[in-house]
Amino acid sequence: MKKLILIISLSTCWIALFAQQPVPVKPRILVSTDIGGTDPDDNQSMAHLLMYSDMFEVEGLISSPSYGDGSKGEILRMIDLYEKDLPKLNKHKKGLAAPAYLRSVTKQGRQGSAPFVGYMQSTEGSDWIIQCAKKDSDRPLWVLVWGGLDDLAQALHDAPEIKDKIKIYWIGGPNKKWSVNSYSYIAQNFPDLWIIESNATYRGFFSNNEAPERLKNENYYDNFIQGAGYLGKDYDDNRYKGEVKMGDSPSLLYMMDGNPNYPERDNWGGSYEKINHSPKKVYHRNTTLGDTVKVYSVVEFYFKGPKLNIPADSACFTMTVQAGIGEQKWGGFYLGDGDYAVKYAPKRTETLSYSVTSEIPGFPKQTGEFVVNNIWPGKPSPIDYKLGPNWYTDPQDPELFDGIWQGAKTVLKWRNEALLDWANRWDWLR
Repeated sequence: MKKLILIISLSTCWIALFAQQPVPVKPRILVSTDIGGTDPDDNQSMAHLLMYSDMFEVEGLISSPSYGDGSKGEILRMIDLYEKDLPKLNKHKKGLAAPAYLRSVTKQGRQGSAPFVGYMQSTEGSDWIIQCAKKDSDRPLWVLVWGGLDDLAQALHDAPEIKDKIKIYWIGGPNKKWSVNSYSYIAQNFPDLWIIESNATYRGFFSNNEAPERLKNENYYDNFIQGAGYLGKDYDDNRYKGEVKMGDSPSLLYMMDGNPNYPERDNWGGSYEKINHSPKKVYHRNTTLGDTVKVYSVVEFYFKGPKLNIPADSACFTMTVQAGIGEQKWGGFYLGDGDYAVKYAPKRTETLSYSVTSEIPGFPKQTGEFVVNNIWPGKPSPIDYKLGPNWYTDPQDPELFDGIWQGAKTVLKWRNEALLDWANRWDWLR
Protein backbone atom coordinates (compact mmCIF):
# COMPACT_ATOMS: atom_id res chain seq x y z
CA MET A 1 0.00 0.00 0.00
CA LYS A 2 2.83 2.43 0.88
CA LYS A 3 4.46 1.69 -2.48
CA LEU A 4 1.17 2.41 -4.29
CA ILE A 5 0.76 5.72 -2.44
CA LEU A 6 4.29 6.67 -3.37
CA ILE A 7 3.67 5.92 -7.05
CA ILE A 8 0.46 7.95 -7.04
CA SER A 9 2.20 10.85 -5.29
CA LEU A 10 5.07 10.85 -7.79
CA SER A 11 2.61 10.75 -10.67
CA THR A 12 0.75 13.72 -9.22
CA CYS A 13 4.00 15.66 -8.86
CA TRP A 14 4.93 14.84 -12.45
CA ILE A 15 1.59 16.13 -13.73
CA ALA A 16 1.91 19.27 -11.60
CA LEU A 17 5.43 19.87 -12.86
CA PHE A 18 4.53 19.71 -16.54
CA ALA A 19 0.95 21.05 -16.56
CA GLN A 20 0.02 24.60 -17.46
CA GLN A 21 0.82 26.92 -14.56
CA PRO A 22 -1.53 29.65 -13.26
CA VAL A 23 -0.86 33.25 -14.29
CA PRO A 24 -0.52 35.48 -11.18
CA VAL A 25 -2.63 38.35 -12.56
CA LYS A 26 -4.59 38.74 -15.76
CA PRO A 27 -2.18 40.43 -18.19
CA ARG A 28 -2.89 43.64 -20.06
CA ILE A 29 -2.12 42.95 -23.72
CA LEU A 30 -2.03 44.89 -26.96
CA VAL A 31 -1.59 42.91 -30.19
CA SER A 32 0.09 44.37 -33.26
CA THR A 33 -0.64 42.12 -36.24
CA ASP A 34 -0.01 42.09 -39.99
CA ILE A 35 -3.26 40.13 -40.41
CA GLY A 36 -4.54 40.07 -43.97
CA GLY A 37 -1.09 40.62 -45.38
CA THR A 38 1.15 38.14 -47.13
CA ASP A 39 0.85 35.36 -44.52
CA PRO A 40 -2.62 34.18 -43.40
CA ASP A 41 -1.37 32.50 -40.23
CA ASP A 42 -2.28 35.70 -38.34
CA ASN A 43 -5.94 34.84 -38.96
CA GLN A 44 -5.42 31.52 -37.24
CA SER A 45 -3.76 33.17 -34.25
CA MET A 46 -6.47 35.85 -34.13
CA ALA A 47 -9.10 33.11 -33.81
CA HIS A 48 -6.93 31.62 -31.05
CA LEU A 49 -6.82 34.97 -29.23
CA LEU A 50 -10.56 35.63 -29.51
CA MET A 51 -11.49 32.18 -28.20
CA TYR A 52 -9.19 32.70 -25.18
CA SER A 53 -9.97 36.37 -24.61
CA ASP A 54 -11.20 35.60 -21.09
CA MET A 55 -7.56 35.12 -20.08
CA PHE A 56 -6.46 38.65 -21.03
CA GLU A 57 -7.34 42.29 -20.70
CA VAL A 58 -7.18 43.10 -24.40
CA GLU A 59 -6.39 46.82 -24.67
CA GLY A 60 -5.63 47.06 -28.36
CA LEU A 61 -5.69 45.26 -31.71
CA ILE A 62 -3.54 47.10 -34.24
CA SER A 63 -3.12 46.34 -37.93
CA SER A 64 0.59 47.03 -38.35
CA PRO A 65 2.29 47.04 -40.71
CA SER A 66 0.34 45.60 -43.61
CA TYR A 67 2.49 43.94 -46.24
CA GLY A 68 -0.20 43.41 -48.85
CA ASP A 69 -3.94 43.85 -48.37
CA GLY A 70 -4.02 43.83 -44.59
CA SER A 71 -5.92 46.49 -42.67
CA LYS A 72 -7.92 46.85 -39.49
CA GLY A 73 -10.91 45.78 -41.58
CA GLU A 74 -9.58 42.21 -41.48
CA ILE A 75 -9.44 42.34 -37.68
CA LEU A 76 -13.01 43.61 -37.61
CA ARG A 77 -14.10 40.79 -39.92
CA MET A 78 -12.65 38.26 -37.47
CA ILE A 79 -14.47 39.97 -34.60
CA ASP A 80 -17.72 39.68 -36.58
CA LEU A 81 -17.22 35.91 -36.84
CA TYR A 82 -16.37 35.70 -33.15
CA GLU A 83 -19.55 37.61 -32.28
CA LYS A 84 -21.64 34.97 -34.05
CA ASP A 85 -19.90 32.21 -32.09
CA LEU A 86 -19.97 34.02 -28.76
CA PRO A 87 -23.37 32.71 -27.51
CA LYS A 88 -22.06 29.13 -27.66
CA LEU A 89 -18.72 30.07 -26.10
CA ASN A 90 -20.46 31.94 -23.27
CA LYS A 91 -22.28 28.78 -22.23
CA HIS A 92 -18.94 27.30 -21.20
CA LYS A 93 -16.74 30.26 -20.27
CA LYS A 94 -17.54 33.59 -18.69
CA GLY A 95 -15.47 36.72 -19.14
CA LEU A 96 -14.87 36.52 -22.89
CA ALA A 97 -14.34 39.94 -24.44
CA ALA A 98 -17.38 41.80 -25.74
CA PRO A 99 -17.29 42.28 -29.54
CA ALA A 100 -18.31 45.95 -29.28
CA TYR A 101 -15.41 46.59 -26.92
CA LEU A 102 -12.94 44.78 -29.19
CA ARG A 103 -14.07 46.92 -32.12
CA SER A 104 -13.51 50.05 -30.06
CA VAL A 105 -9.85 49.16 -29.45
CA THR A 106 -9.10 48.05 -33.04
CA LYS A 107 -6.84 50.59 -34.75
CA GLN A 108 -5.10 51.10 -38.07
CA GLY A 109 -1.33 51.22 -37.91
CA ARG A 110 1.32 51.88 -40.50
CA GLN A 111 0.83 50.33 -43.93
CA GLY A 112 4.18 49.31 -45.36
CA SER A 113 7.67 49.48 -43.90
CA ALA A 114 9.26 52.42 -42.14
CA PRO A 115 12.09 54.24 -43.98
CA PHE A 116 15.80 53.84 -43.28
CA VAL A 117 15.70 55.95 -40.11
CA GLY A 118 13.14 53.52 -38.61
CA TYR A 119 10.12 55.77 -38.09
CA MET A 120 8.14 58.30 -40.09
CA GLN A 121 4.89 59.73 -38.77
CA SER A 122 2.40 58.75 -36.10
CA THR A 123 -0.56 56.53 -36.90
CA GLU A 124 -3.78 55.68 -35.14
CA GLY A 125 -2.02 52.50 -34.04
CA SER A 126 1.16 54.09 -32.68
CA ASP A 127 -0.89 56.73 -30.85
CA TRP A 128 -2.98 53.95 -29.29
CA ILE A 129 0.13 52.18 -28.02
CA ILE A 130 1.13 55.41 -26.27
CA GLN A 131 -2.34 55.97 -24.83
CA CYS A 132 -2.56 52.43 -23.45
CA ALA A 133 0.99 52.51 -22.08
CA LYS A 134 0.30 55.73 -20.19
CA LYS A 135 -2.70 54.34 -18.32
CA ASP A 136 -2.40 54.47 -14.56
CA SER A 137 -1.73 50.81 -13.75
CA ASP A 138 0.61 48.80 -11.57
CA ARG A 139 0.81 46.21 -14.36
CA PRO A 140 2.87 46.62 -17.52
CA LEU A 141 1.29 46.76 -20.96
CA TRP A 142 2.40 43.65 -22.84
CA VAL A 143 2.77 44.47 -26.53
CA LEU A 144 2.58 41.25 -28.54
CA VAL A 145 3.99 41.96 -31.98
CA TRP A 146 3.03 39.46 -34.68
CA GLY A 147 4.43 41.47 -37.59
CA GLY A 148 6.81 44.37 -37.94
CA LEU A 149 7.99 46.73 -35.22
CA ASP A 150 7.13 49.86 -37.19
CA ASP A 151 4.30 51.19 -35.00
CA LEU A 152 6.14 50.27 -31.82
CA ALA A 153 9.21 52.18 -33.03
CA GLN A 154 6.99 55.15 -33.89
CA ALA A 155 5.38 55.09 -30.45
CA LEU A 156 8.77 54.97 -28.72
CA HIS A 157 10.03 57.82 -30.89
CA ASP A 158 6.99 59.99 -30.14
CA ALA A 159 6.80 59.15 -26.43
CA PRO A 160 10.10 57.65 -25.21
CA GLU A 161 8.85 57.80 -21.62
CA ILE A 162 6.63 54.75 -22.26
CA LYS A 163 9.72 52.51 -22.42
CA ASP A 164 9.45 51.56 -18.75
CA LYS A 165 5.70 50.90 -18.93
CA ILE A 166 5.71 48.25 -21.66
CA LYS A 167 7.05 44.75 -22.18
CA ILE A 168 7.38 43.22 -25.63
CA TYR A 169 7.04 39.70 -27.00
CA TRP A 170 7.99 39.87 -30.66
CA ILE A 171 7.72 37.16 -33.29
CA GLY A 172 10.89 38.10 -35.17
CA GLY A 173 12.62 36.02 -37.85
CA PRO A 174 10.94 36.98 -41.14
CA ASN A 175 9.24 39.93 -39.45
CA LYS A 176 12.68 41.22 -38.53
CA LYS A 177 13.60 41.06 -42.20
CA TRP A 178 10.60 43.17 -43.16
CA SER A 179 10.95 45.71 -40.34
CA VAL A 180 14.73 45.83 -40.07
CA ASN A 181 14.77 49.65 -40.13
CA SER A 182 12.50 49.88 -37.10
CA TYR A 183 14.40 47.14 -35.31
CA SER A 184 17.65 49.03 -35.83
CA TYR A 185 16.10 52.21 -34.46
CA ILE A 186 14.84 50.45 -31.33
CA ALA A 187 18.05 48.50 -30.67
CA GLN A 188 20.15 51.64 -31.13
CA ASN A 189 18.01 54.04 -29.12
CA PHE A 190 16.14 51.85 -26.61
CA PRO A 191 18.60 49.09 -25.64
CA ASP A 192 17.07 48.97 -22.12
CA LEU A 193 13.65 47.98 -23.46
CA TRP A 194 12.19 44.81 -21.90
CA ILE A 195 11.76 42.56 -24.92
CA ILE A 196 11.62 38.93 -26.00
CA GLU A 197 12.97 38.65 -29.53
CA SER A 198 11.74 35.25 -30.72
CA ASN A 199 13.48 34.72 -34.05
CA ALA A 200 13.20 30.94 -34.19
CA THR A 201 11.76 29.57 -30.93
CA TYR A 202 8.19 30.24 -32.06
CA ARG A 203 8.66 27.80 -34.96
CA GLY A 204 8.25 24.91 -32.55
CA PHE A 205 4.51 25.49 -32.68
CA PHE A 206 4.18 24.40 -36.30
CA SER A 207 6.71 21.58 -36.19
CA ASN A 208 5.40 18.05 -36.61
CA ASN A 209 8.52 16.46 -35.16
CA GLU A 210 6.95 15.36 -31.87
CA ALA A 211 3.28 15.27 -32.86
CA PRO A 212 1.13 12.16 -32.82
CA GLU A 213 -0.71 11.57 -36.08
CA ARG A 214 -3.96 13.21 -34.98
CA LEU A 215 -2.16 16.42 -33.93
CA LYS A 216 -0.01 16.87 -37.02
CA ASN A 217 -0.50 20.21 -38.77
CA GLU A 218 -2.33 18.67 -41.69
CA ASN A 219 -4.65 16.57 -39.48
CA TYR A 220 -5.62 18.87 -36.61
CA TYR A 221 -8.45 20.59 -38.49
CA ASP A 222 -10.17 17.34 -39.51
CA ASN A 223 -9.75 15.80 -36.07
CA PHE A 224 -10.60 18.73 -33.81
CA ILE A 225 -12.08 21.73 -35.64
CA GLN A 226 -14.17 20.22 -38.43
CA GLY A 227 -15.78 23.51 -39.37
CA ALA A 228 -17.05 24.16 -35.83
CA GLY A 229 -18.72 27.55 -35.61
CA TYR A 230 -18.09 30.53 -37.86
CA LEU A 231 -14.46 30.77 -36.77
CA GLY A 232 -13.95 27.10 -37.60
CA LYS A 233 -15.34 27.49 -41.10
CA ASP A 234 -13.10 30.50 -41.66
CA TYR A 235 -10.07 28.53 -40.45
CA ASP A 236 -10.50 26.27 -43.47
CA ASP A 237 -11.22 29.11 -45.89
CA ASN A 238 -7.93 30.19 -47.49
CA ARG A 239 -6.09 29.93 -44.15
CA TYR A 240 -3.61 27.26 -45.25
CA LYS A 241 -6.80 25.28 -45.96
CA GLY A 242 -7.04 24.34 -42.32
CA GLU A 243 -3.42 23.30 -41.88
CA VAL A 244 -2.02 24.54 -38.58
CA LYS A 245 0.67 27.19 -38.64
CA MET A 246 -0.29 29.81 -36.03
CA GLY A 247 3.25 31.11 -35.83
CA ASP A 248 2.13 34.04 -33.68
CA SER A 249 0.27 31.96 -31.09
CA PRO A 250 3.38 31.36 -28.92
CA SER A 251 3.05 35.00 -27.81
CA LEU A 252 -0.44 34.19 -26.47
CA LEU A 253 0.68 30.89 -24.97
CA TYR A 254 3.49 32.69 -23.18
CA MET A 255 0.94 34.94 -21.45
CA MET A 256 -1.28 31.97 -20.53
CA ASP A 257 1.24 29.86 -18.63
CA GLY A 258 2.85 31.02 -15.40
CA ASN A 259 4.48 34.34 -14.58
CA PRO A 260 5.43 36.18 -17.82
CA ASN A 261 8.06 38.25 -16.01
CA TYR A 262 10.45 35.28 -16.09
CA PRO A 263 11.32 34.34 -19.70
CA GLU A 264 13.91 31.74 -18.74
CA ARG A 265 11.36 29.38 -17.20
CA ASP A 266 9.63 26.47 -18.97
CA ASN A 267 6.60 27.88 -20.69
CA TRP A 268 4.03 27.06 -23.38
CA GLY A 269 5.32 30.06 -25.36
CA GLY A 270 8.98 29.05 -25.14
CA SER A 271 12.00 29.65 -22.93
CA TYR A 272 14.43 32.49 -23.57
CA GLU A 273 17.80 33.72 -22.39
CA LYS A 274 19.42 37.14 -22.05
CA ILE A 275 21.75 38.59 -24.67
CA ASN A 276 23.85 41.72 -24.37
CA HIS A 277 24.44 42.44 -28.06
CA SER A 278 22.64 42.18 -31.39
CA PRO A 279 24.90 41.49 -34.38
CA LYS A 280 25.41 44.11 -37.06
CA LYS A 281 27.50 44.10 -40.23
CA VAL A 282 28.25 47.08 -42.49
CA TYR A 283 29.50 46.92 -46.09
CA HIS A 284 30.62 49.81 -48.28
CA ARG A 285 31.15 47.45 -51.20
CA ASN A 286 29.46 44.58 -52.95
CA THR A 287 29.83 41.30 -51.08
CA THR A 288 31.05 37.92 -52.34
CA LEU A 289 30.77 34.31 -51.22
CA GLY A 290 33.76 35.04 -49.03
CA ASP A 291 31.51 37.22 -46.82
CA THR A 292 29.56 35.53 -44.03
CA VAL A 293 26.92 37.14 -41.82
CA LYS A 294 25.05 35.82 -38.80
CA VAL A 295 21.46 34.72 -39.11
CA TYR A 296 18.95 37.36 -37.84
CA SER A 297 21.71 40.01 -37.87
CA VAL A 298 21.30 43.49 -39.32
CA VAL A 299 23.30 43.90 -42.52
CA GLU A 300 23.76 47.41 -43.92
CA PHE A 301 24.86 48.10 -47.49
CA TYR A 302 26.07 51.56 -48.54
CA PHE A 303 26.50 52.68 -52.15
CA LYS A 304 27.65 55.80 -53.93
CA GLY A 305 25.62 57.31 -56.74
CA PRO A 306 24.40 60.54 -58.29
CA LYS A 307 23.82 63.54 -56.03
CA LEU A 308 20.11 64.33 -56.02
CA ASN A 309 17.94 67.20 -54.94
CA ILE A 310 15.46 65.05 -53.01
CA PRO A 311 14.78 64.77 -49.27
CA ALA A 312 17.03 62.51 -47.25
CA ASP A 313 15.52 59.11 -46.40
CA SER A 314 13.64 59.00 -49.72
CA ALA A 315 13.06 55.53 -51.14
CA CYS A 316 14.67 55.58 -54.57
CA PHE A 317 16.23 52.20 -55.39
CA THR A 318 15.45 48.52 -55.04
CA MET A 319 17.43 45.64 -53.60
CA THR A 320 16.21 42.34 -55.06
CA VAL A 321 17.27 39.28 -53.06
CA GLN A 322 17.22 35.75 -54.42
CA ALA A 323 16.59 33.38 -51.52
CA GLY A 324 15.32 29.86 -51.00
CA ILE A 325 11.70 31.06 -51.02
CA GLY A 326 12.17 33.00 -54.25
CA GLU A 327 12.67 36.63 -55.15
CA GLN A 328 11.91 39.43 -52.68
CA LYS A 329 12.40 43.18 -52.98
CA TRP A 330 13.48 45.83 -50.47
CA GLY A 331 13.34 49.59 -50.79
CA GLY A 332 16.65 51.43 -50.53
CA PHE A 333 17.06 55.03 -49.42
CA TYR A 334 18.90 58.19 -50.32
CA LEU A 335 20.86 59.60 -47.39
CA GLY A 336 22.05 62.77 -49.10
CA ASP A 337 25.31 63.89 -50.79
CA GLY A 338 25.27 60.93 -53.20
CA ASP A 339 25.05 58.30 -50.43
CA TYR A 340 22.55 55.44 -50.66
CA ALA A 341 21.82 52.65 -48.16
CA VAL A 342 19.63 49.62 -47.52
CA LYS A 343 19.32 47.22 -44.57
CA TYR A 344 18.60 43.51 -44.61
CA ALA A 345 18.14 40.84 -41.92
CA PRO A 346 18.47 37.20 -43.06
CA LYS A 347 15.99 34.80 -41.48
CA ARG A 348 17.71 31.44 -42.08
CA THR A 349 20.93 29.70 -43.01
CA GLU A 350 21.46 29.94 -46.77
CA THR A 351 23.47 31.53 -49.57
CA LEU A 352 21.90 34.72 -50.90
CA SER A 353 22.46 36.73 -54.05
CA TYR A 354 21.20 40.24 -54.68
CA SER A 355 21.02 43.01 -57.23
CA VAL A 356 20.55 46.74 -56.65
CA THR A 357 18.83 48.77 -59.34
CA SER A 358 17.26 52.19 -59.74
CA GLU A 359 15.60 54.31 -62.41
CA ILE A 360 17.82 57.22 -61.39
CA PRO A 361 19.98 58.16 -64.40
CA GLY A 362 23.59 57.28 -63.74
CA PHE A 363 22.87 54.99 -60.78
CA PRO A 364 25.23 52.02 -61.10
CA LYS A 365 23.69 48.56 -60.93
CA GLN A 366 25.14 46.55 -58.04
CA THR A 367 25.26 42.75 -57.60
CA GLY A 368 26.64 40.52 -54.91
CA GLU A 369 26.38 37.36 -52.83
CA PHE A 370 26.93 36.37 -49.22
CA VAL A 371 26.59 33.41 -46.89
CA VAL A 372 24.34 33.28 -43.83
CA ASN A 373 25.51 31.05 -40.98
CA ASN A 374 23.42 29.65 -38.13
CA ILE A 375 25.04 31.57 -35.27
CA TRP A 376 22.88 33.91 -33.18
CA PRO A 377 24.00 36.11 -31.58
CA GLY A 378 27.55 34.72 -31.53
CA LYS A 379 30.63 36.60 -30.38
CA PRO A 380 30.22 40.39 -30.14
CA SER A 381 31.91 42.84 -32.46
CA PRO A 382 32.58 46.56 -31.85
CA ILE A 383 29.76 47.73 -34.12
CA ASP A 384 27.03 45.45 -32.71
CA TYR A 385 24.04 46.99 -30.96
CA LYS A 386 24.80 47.00 -27.24
CA LEU A 387 21.76 45.78 -25.33
CA GLY A 388 20.59 46.31 -21.76
CA PRO A 389 19.76 43.74 -19.06
CA ASN A 390 16.25 42.82 -20.25
CA TRP A 391 16.70 41.74 -23.87
CA TYR A 392 15.85 38.05 -24.29
CA THR A 393 16.06 35.73 -27.28
CA ASP A 394 16.22 32.11 -28.45
CA PRO A 395 18.30 29.84 -26.18
CA GLN A 396 21.63 28.81 -27.70
CA ASP A 397 21.83 25.25 -26.34
CA PRO A 398 22.21 22.94 -29.40
CA GLU A 399 19.95 20.40 -27.69
CA LEU A 400 17.07 22.88 -27.97
CA PHE A 401 17.31 23.33 -31.74
CA ASP A 402 14.53 21.76 -33.81
CA GLY A 403 16.47 21.16 -37.00
CA ILE A 404 17.99 24.54 -37.89
CA TRP A 405 15.59 26.47 -35.66
CA GLN A 406 17.27 27.71 -32.49
CA GLY A 407 15.30 27.21 -29.28
CA ALA A 408 12.26 25.79 -31.07
CA LYS A 409 12.10 22.67 -28.89
CA THR A 410 11.15 24.86 -25.92
CA VAL A 411 7.82 25.51 -27.67
CA LEU A 412 7.59 22.14 -29.39
CA LYS A 413 7.58 20.31 -26.04
CA TRP A 414 4.27 22.00 -25.12
CA ARG A 415 2.64 22.07 -28.57
CA ASN A 416 0.51 18.96 -28.16
CA GLU A 417 -0.77 20.04 -24.75
CA ALA A 418 -1.67 23.52 -26.03
CA LEU A 419 -3.49 22.18 -29.10
CA LEU A 420 -5.48 19.70 -27.04
CA ASP A 421 -6.48 22.48 -24.68
CA TRP A 422 -7.74 24.48 -27.66
CA ALA A 423 -9.59 21.42 -28.96
CA ASN A 424 -11.81 21.62 -25.87
CA ARG A 425 -12.90 25.10 -26.87
CA TRP A 426 -13.65 24.04 -30.43
CA ASP A 427 -15.98 21.43 -28.97
CA TRP A 428 -18.01 24.24 -27.41
CA LEU A 429 -18.84 25.52 -30.90
CA ARG A 430 -20.49 22.33 -32.12
